[in-house]
Amino acid sequence: MQRGLQSCETCELLSQPVDGATSGRCPRCGQPVEFRKARSLQRTWALILAAAICYVPANLFPVLSTVTIEGAESDTIMGGVVLLWSPSGWPLSLIVLVASIMIPCGKIVALIHLLLSVQRGSIKNREERVRLYRLVEVIGRWSMVDVFVDTFTVALVQLQPLMSVEPGPGLFFFATVVVLTMLAVASFDPRLIWDSNNQKEVRHA
Repeated sequence: MQRGLQSCETCELLSQPVDGATSGRCPRCGQPVEFRKARSLQRTWALILAAAICYVPANLFPVLSTVTIEGAESDTIMGGVVLLWSPSGWPLSLIVLVASIMIPCGKIVALIHLLLSVQRGSIKNREERVRLYRLVEVIGRWSMVDVFVDTFTVALVQLQPLMSVEPGPGLFFFATVVVLTMLAVASFDPRLIWDSNNQKEVRHA
């Protein structure tokens, strides 16, 4: 940034904007480029805090309600993990535990760690933090799998009046958590991780 060069997030081409301009378009792929995403930290904080708040009801409220001739039964995410845990069903139980509980929680913690380290101007472990951001970004693309599975289950298991499956309020909050964390990852500008180091280099030059 000190040399007046902008990096394209799509094709990673370095280009120089028109004099006085802070944003423009990549000459190779045509995508918008700018020195830094505007209000990246503020928007990421707002989205990740909203995701953290929604994470609580997502795990407390039932995600699916099964209605049979014997009555209705509702299950939370953790309830489903416990229900599936058996000698033959433990792999599926483990997948639900990792995909629906551990990964969303891990994404929230990882993004908060990145935000705090950027705001503190930390220059330690920059490469590891960039790799952490890329890992969170990749995982986020698959976070909706669990929501899709539950949605398909609700759509397919409709054997009325014998049996039906209905979505619970927990599924709405869980989908909200997934969307908010994906937006938070997209709002975070990973170039901020290197800014603190560049500023120190300028001071020591």
